[in-house]
Amino acid sequence: MPRAEVEDLVRTLAPQVLAVLARRSGDFGAAEDATQEALLAAVQHWPVEGIPENPRGWLLQTASRRIIDIFRSDQARRRREDTVAAEPPGAEVPDRDDTLTLLFLCAHPSLTSASAIALTLRAVGGLTTAEIASAFLVPETTMAQRISRAKAKIKKSGLPFRMPAADERQARLRSVLHVLYLVFNEGYTSSGGRRLHRTELSAEAIRLARLLHAALPDDGEAAGLLALMLLTDARRPARTGPDGDLIPLADQDRSRWDRSLIREGVALITAALTRDGIGEYRLQAAIAATHDIALRAEDTDWPRVLTLYTRLEALTGNPVVTLNRAIATAMVQGPDAGLTMLAGLDDRLPDHHRLAAARAHLLELAGEREEAVRHYTAAAARTGNTAEQRYLTLRAARLRAGHSTSRSPIGTE
Repeated sequence: MPRAEVEDLVRTLAPQVLAVLARRSGDFGAAEDATQEALLAAVQHWPVEGIPENPRGWLLQTASRRIIDIFRSDQARRRREDTVAAEPPGAEVPDRDDTLTLLFLCAHPSLTSASAIALTLRAVGGLTTAEIASAFLVPETTMAQRISRAKAKIKKSGLPFRMPAADERQARLRSVLHVLYLVFNEGYTSSGGRRLHRTELSAEAIRLARLLHAALPDDGEAAGLLALMLLTDARRPARTGPDGDLIPLADQDRSRWDRSLIREGVALITAALTRDGIGEYRLQAAIAATHDIALRAEDTDWPRVLTLYTRLEALTGNPVVTLNRAIATAMVQGPDAGLTMLAGLDDRLPDHHRLAAARAHLLELAGEREEAVRHYTAAAARTGNTAEQRYLTLRAARLRAGHSTSRSPIGTE
């Protein structure tokens, strides 16, 4: 099997192995270290020797041996060594997925929300420290320190590996929802590399969101997040061309959208919107549903999209939401109105490629071609994803040559 496929497989299995080790040993940090060493061994051996019949069991056996070695190196941990050793490394692993429990463990009450989310992205989502730093718009060294401190706090707390009680679970739910949202987004649009999609991440986020919704069927935001993922992922088949180039929302062949996912997502959000209160994931899902039910781009109910973004901005204050509200404003009131709104985001989204891309698109709509080319070029230089770079560079080149480009920018997907 090619190394890239092996890496995708072990990434998918990693949180399940980590969860089992953390439950057995009671030591999150040692469990993560042992899991990482097992993953490294798999990446080294499987491309040459082939995938074992039970890859999850292979990883767990390898990681279990390593964690016993870790405990043996510290006499003060002899009691925990006995606990782990009581279950032989090669013993049959129950068909039990502890990943949801691991999610709530990472949303530890002693951690700040940002630290809990960062730790979960590392332990459950399998993202690298650099990818997490990119998602939080902070330096990689800062994020590495944040994750290390979070792991140390969990270790010091001695919190048992189990699902928290109902009242405590609700307090941690916001962090759990947010981390699943970030993992899905990294899978839908990778922050770096040649691939636009990392389907193993988006698929894992959807799987975990389904588990969460099943565990909390009456929670409107859990339902809203799952609906948002399904409605967004439904467009993925039409989001790239045969050569892997990005196709923006307005230019996609909507016959290629996954209608079964759309029906499921619309049903979820329709039911969730009838519950008390309104949250950010339900609003985002409602926006996604508005796009997905339009059979043609020109049929999109942009006034409704604008209203929903206005409510979402008031709720979150998120500058990326403001960026998307500016695009919706331009679609309803004209490009100049959208450009005026974008002018206030330079300090809040400095050097962000989506801001430059949105500004370029609205400048193009306003007839300012030279300025549009300049901002398309700047946007291409700022993104770390090769597919996005190609797309933005091509738009600048086509516009420079006097051709029109597509009807929607990056950022409206």
